[in-house]
Amino acid sequence: MSRLFRDVEGGPLCPQGSVVCIGAFDGLHLGHRALVRHAVARARELGLPAVALTFEPLPREFFARDGKPARLLLPRAKVEGLWEQGIDLVGLLRFNARFAAIEAEAFVRDMLVRRLQAREVWVGPGFRFGKGRAGDIGLLQRMGAAHASEGHGFVAGEIAPVLLDGERVSSTRIRTALAAGDFATAARLLGRAYAIGGRVVRGARLGRTLGYPTANLRFGGKVPPLSGIFATRVHGVGDVPLPSVSSFGTRPTVDGTEPLLEAHLFDFDGDLYGRRIHVEFVARLRDEAKFPDLPALVAQMHDDAAQARHALIPEQESAHPRAGFPPKAGQQASA
Repeated sequence: MSRLFRDVEGGPLCPQGSVVCIGAFDGLHLGHRALVRHAVARARELGLPAVALTFEPLPREFFARDGKPARLLLPRAKVEGLWEQGIDLVGLLRFNARFAAIEAEAFVRDMLVRRLQAREVWVGPGFRFGKGRAGDIGLLQRMGAAHASEGHGFVAGEIAPVLLDGERVSSTRIRTALAAGDFATAARLLGRAYAIGGRVVRGARLGRTLGYPTANLRFGGKVPPLSGIFATRVHGVGDVPLPSVSSFGTRPTVDGTEPLLEAHLFDFDGDLYGRRIHVEFVARLRDEAKFPDLPALVAQMHDDAAQARHALIPEQESAHPRAGFPPKAGQQASA
């Protein structure tokens, strides 16, 4: 049974021992998955639970001075993704000033030895941890050996980097690809199409008034890795992904401030409020822009919808021949 915990403090979680992997895991890309798969495989061989330790917020978010970095995955999606990869116990550790002040040696003693009874610890290339980023694979190996005399020793290892086109797979490369609208490269680095999931929330209902009702997803106060207008597909509504056009940004024409993902589903009429969906990004159409008035915005929305249909039709026809193309007129999403 998959479990979640949040803090370093507390009683033992794995009294029989565990195999642990540690990382930021933002994106759960091919490199992250290689680390997780290795830890899960070792755990299964040893008959122990597989544990993934990660952080919320990410350390680079916590320490950012001049604007937070973009996030690829929201916390819930990351935890669920780790569970799907076979992890039994996820530590989504609260990264705050108190946590940042923990010495690397104390983290090893309190978390890896005492709480998790680690037998093996696996990290990615160049992993650092603890106050001042003083901890590394060398420290893990030394402390693991030192605790062996007490019966609480562990071995620590670093997996090899995963390369694609001769370069290491990284969250930074994915962010760069997404910002450029290069979804093909992002998908190759991730091992899947990039999508954002969440529960549909109520908005100002302006889209309905303008003839383009949308399913709205918030991004949890995080900085999104992309913005603009996109051809998209929405998963979680029907048997096949539904074609859509989406806006992701702050809606400057109506003086919005919070980043909001708004997906208008073509040829759909139904209530989506409260439903969990995933919006898959297929093609970037344009930058977000501020229009002088609502009629000008609506005119552009018509053009955006036509471009999105054009971008999606060939792909939908080949992948989902029963998906309802060409589009029917007069139906709209009601969320």
